[in-house]
Amino acid sequence: MPLDYNERMPAAEKTLDEILALAAAHFKVPREKLAPDDDFFKSLGIDSLQTLDLLTKLENHFHIELPDYELQGVSDFRTLAGKIQARL
Repeated sequence: MPLDYNERMPAAEKTLDEILALAAAHFKVPREKLAPDDDFFKSLGIDSLQTLDLLTKLENHFHIELPDYELQGVSDFRTLAGKIQARL
């Protein structure tokens, strides 16, 4: 029986894909317009307050806590996924 896409996808890529999908849905941006190495401030057109809203949504989705000190300087989806994956 062949594996489906989610079973073959490495955990880090699956986390990244979920982040992109959640961000796109939350900010009503087409998913295909977001790339893993995009700066989320620019690609989503959001400010720091909206970023905190997104981070809260991601923490709830993944059932984790992301300390502020770990997120300083993080502005692209791939790095954010790495930080989240390290907490799973």
